[in-house]
Amino acid sequence: MHVTCEVVGEGTEEFDLDAGATYGDVLRELGFSMHEATVLVDNSPVPEDAPVETDDLRVLRLIKGG
Repeated sequence: MHVTCEVVGEGTEEFDLDAGATYGDVLRELGFSMHEATVLVDNSPVPEDAPVETDDLRVLRLIKGG
């Protein structure tokens, strides 16, 4: 599945996911941990173990910097 992912305030990335990929896989593809960011679908957070069911996602970083 080809997805477009907006990282809020940082830009947009596009990539392909395997069938059965989860929202946690999206975070890993972007280089984030599930503690660092959350995936939003229709402006609502989704569990990282849920299967990806849409091709238009937003990611909100919860922690930035160090």
